[in-house]
Amino acid sequence: MSNGSSITEFLLLAFADRQELQLLHFWLFLGIYLAALLGNGLIITAIACDLRLHTPMYFFLLNLSLLDLGTISTSLPKAMANSLWDNTTISYTGCASQVFLIYFLISAEYVLLTIMAYDRYVAICQPLHYGTLLGSRACVHMAAAAWGSGFLYAVLHTANTFSIPLCQGNVLDQFFYELPQILKLSCSDAYPREAGLIVVSASLFFACFIFIVLSYVQIFRAVLSIPSEQGRHKAFSTCLPHLAMVSLLVSTAVFAHLKPPSISSPSLDLVVAVLYSVVPPAVNPLIYSMRNKDLKDTVWKLMTRACSEVIYCPSSFPYLS
Repeated sequence: MSNGSSITEFLLLAFADRQELQLLHFWLFLGIYLAALLGNGLIITAIACDLRLHTPMYFFLLNLSLLDLGTISTSLPKAMANSLWDNTTISYTGCASQVFLIYFLISAEYVLLTIMAYDRYVAICQPLHYGTLLGSRACVHMAAAAWGSGFLYAVLHTANTFSIPLCQGNVLDQFFYELPQILKLSCSDAYPREAGLIVVSASLFFACFIFIVLSYVQIFRAVLSIPSEQGRHKAFSTCLPHLAMVSLLVSTAVFAHLKPPSISSPSLDLVVAVLYSVVPPAVNPLIYSMRNKDLKDTVWKLMTRACSEVIYCPSSFPYLS
C-alpha cells in the first residue's frame, strides 16, 4: 500500500482470541456503557430540571456530562459490536470519523476542565466578584470556547493525519483509532509534519495544565486561611471532584502517550486506552455526586418520581402506611 487512499479499511486489535472471552468483554463493556449513560443522563436531567442547580458550576458539569456521553459512545459501541460478532475491521471513513470525534470530545473536555478550575478559583478566592466574572453570558461564551477549540483541534488533527501516506499496512494495535497507532503505519518522511502538530498540541496541553495547577495553588492558600474547619471542609468538598477528574484524565492520557517504549506492548496499550477513553466517562458522575449533597438529593428525587410514575410504589398511597 503506497498511500492512505489505497486503504479501504483498518484492522483493530481484538480483546481476546477465544469467542467466549470476546463475549465476556462484550457484557463487561455493555455494563460500563449503560452505567455511563445512566449516570451522565441523570446528571444532565437533574441539572436541567432543578432551578437550584442553575449555577455556573453545574452548567459546566452539564457540558462535561454531554462530552462524556459523546466520548464513550464514540469508542465503546464499535468495540462491543466487534466483540459480539468476532469482527475486527473498521472502514476508512469510520476510522476518520472516530478519530475526529475522539479528539474533538477529549480536547473539549480538557479545555472545559480548565474552565472549571477557573470557576472554582473565582468562587473561593474572589467570591464577591463571582456573579460578575461568571455571569450567564460569560459562562455560555466559555462553554462555546471549549466546544469550539475542541472542534478546531480535531479538524486540524484529522486533516493532517489522514493526508499522511501509509506504507506499513493497515493493522492498528488498538481497539479504536488513536494517533500513535496510525503513525506506526506512516512513511518515515511523513512523521516530521505530524510531529510539528504534536509539539503545538503538547504546548497547549501543558499551558492548560499549568493554569489548573496555579489556580489550585491560589485555592489552597485561600482555603487554608479560612478560620473555620467546617468552612475549609465545605470549600475543599467543591474542589475534590474536579481535582479527581483532572487527575484521572491527565494521568492516563499522559501515560498512554509518553510511556517508555521498553514497556510498551499491545495488551498494555489496550488497557491504558480503556482507562483514559472509557473509565473517566463512566466514573465522573460517581465522583461528582459522591460529595455533592444538592446533586444527590435532586437525582434521588428524580429516581423516586420516576418510580412512582412507572411502577407501583407504596409511598404513593399514604393510606396504606
